[in-house]
Amino acid sequence: MRDCIYIIALFFSIQITSQITIHGTVFEKSNPLEGAAVYFNNTMLGTTTNSNGKFSITVKEGQYDLIVSYLGFKKINFALNTSNYTKPLVFKLQEENNTLNEIIIRKTIYDDEWKYNLQTFKREFIGTTKLADVCKILNPEVLHFDFNTKENLLTAFARKPLQIIHKGLGYRIIYELEEFKIHKNEVTYLGYSRYKELKGSKRKKRKWRSNRMLAYNGSFTHFYQSLLKGTTYQDGFLIHQFKRILNPERPSEEKITRARELVKLNRNRINFSKVIKKPKTALDSSLVILKKVKLPKFKDYLYKSKVPIKDIIQFKNGVFYLKFENNLSVVYTKELEVERYILRTPFSKSRKSLPQTSSITPLKLPSVLDKNGSLISPLDMFYEGYWSFEKFADALPLDYSVE
Repeated sequence: MRDCIYIIALFFSIQITSQITIHGTVFEKSNPLEGAAVYFNNTMLGTTTNSNGKFSITVKEGQYDLIVSYLGFKKINFALNTSNYTKPLVFKLQEENNTLNEIIIRKTIYDDEWKYNLQTFKREFIGTTKLADVCKILNPEVLHFDFNTKENLLTAFARKPLQIIHKGLGYRIIYELEEFKIHKNEVTYLGYSRYKELKGSKRKKRKWRSNRMLAYNGSFTHFYQSLLKGTTYQDGFLIHQFKRILNPERPSEEKITRARELVKLNRNRINFSKVIKKPKTALDSSLVILKKVKLPKFKDYLYKSKVPIKDIIQFKNGVFYLKFENNLSVVYTKELEVERYILRTPFSKSRKSLPQTSSITPLKLPSVLDKNGSLISPLDMFYEGYWSFEKFADALPLDYSVE
């Protein structure tokens, strides 16, 4: 089974220079709205509006996704470049169409199926690392699940923001889930998050700092930041290029479909235990084809080792771009795989730990990389391997800085 994940957090850019204070007012129709959340996505920077609907946030100069949110109203995602900020911002929230929420409220039944889907959601969203053990969703009852058997598609909705407490990294997180899907082995989730530091003793804070550093080391954020600094290989990363082609030993999807149809029509007269060395009939051929279905659909061929940084990232007109051929295999040599990763599937067997290896398959190139080491469009890249194992519980806010 191939581990794969699209991790979409709607990142933004931070250009570290001077600070600026952003002022604004949030209205509901013509009335100031008190208590609206105003925050910069995936950071610890945020506030709520006062009784006059006003807010102010001090930030470093740069480009941001500013989120304005209030329950029952449509969320606003405002792209803010502080260099263009000249006057207070004004936002008018519109009421949300509650049809979907009403359907979800009516349909949600907290039975064994819901509990099973919740465990699947936690596994694929929070993760299964040690940090995931101490990262808890406090209000799972707001989640509703829908499973499409025909498409093998699990979808999750949240009526309210998820309240998450992370005792391993020392954060309380509000996560506004926009989309969550598991289609076969592919996981996609999209949302907006706001981080807040937990209070704790000096001992706890030291542990949190240590855990944050461990979460950062070897992450894709660490990798992208090392590309910007030109320290990728010094930081412990090795980069290889590989091609991915259809496995010639596996029958085409068209042949598999025809074989399944023929077997289905003749199911009552088939001896499934029969060993077929040389097919003599169309039915024999179909059975042989179906035995090859479990073969991997693709084969990867490594063709270039220790790829130069200049072949991966380019700087043009003041902008950094990821631009490379085929796919990248990224090995982080300073940390080994943990046992949970090795035994992550029911079919996994114990083996010696190897350096953490991930792969990047580009879905769109060139892809803009901001100066904070985040992709402007996270959907441009598809991650497999270790980076797909480390999920939300191992993620840090974008304003995290290496201490």
